[in-house]
Amino acid sequence: MTQASDLIRPILESPNLRALLDEMEALWEEEQQKRQEFYDRITPEDKWEFINGQIIMHSPAKNKHLDATKLLTQLLDLFVRAHDLGSVKTEKALIPTTRNDYEPDVVFFNKQKAGRFTSDQWKFPAPDLVVEVLSQDSITRDRQIKYRDYALHYIPEYWIIDPDALTVEQYRLNDAAQNYELFAKKVSGDYFECSVIPGFKAPVDAIFDEKANLAALRHFLKE
Repeated sequence: MTQASDLIRPILESPNLRALLDEMEALWEEEQQKRQEFYDRITPEDKWEFINGQIIMHSPAKNKHLDATKLLTQLLDLFVRAHDLGSVKTEKALIPTTRNDYEPDVVFFNKQKAGRFTSDQWKFPAPDLVVEVLSQDSITRDRQIKYRDYALHYIPEYWIIDPDALTVEQYRLNDAAQNYELFAKKVSGDYFECSVIPGFKAPVDAIFDEKANLAALRHFLKE
């Protein structure tokens, strides 16, 4: 019996199955109307997500979150552009899944996917890498619903950056189980790599320190 079947077993065994299915369908339709309202309301200036039927409006980020996002984006973007590997986007790329809509902190799309983007596109397919930088109001979502949803939509690699602990948690998709497995947790002094960006390797400190970041960028330019 699969996990999904276990979840719906009480419904399947209920004599009230038809009424329960009708109720679920009505709830789904109501949620889809809210989702369309979300699409109609969101603007390029907004940092909003649609998660489990609710519009999540993000509060302004702390400086440590902004810096970590910026420095990591610089590392990935320069390397990817220098080697013509695809496209790196940050914060405003809307990623719809079956039920939800996310704006991850950093995403990478391989060259094949990026080659199909249009200039007016604002919804993007599942990336090859998603990075979330933890903040006080996002930690539960990043470690729970997003963690599960990204895996369910076959995103090969997921990183969680902790700007307080100065760590990088790297998860890779287990296709058989359709969930993530932690394959590395990197700390200050370590180097981290990326399975979906061939050849990429950088020091963890380059995510959290301007001088280390600049040194890594210069190293990329010399390669």
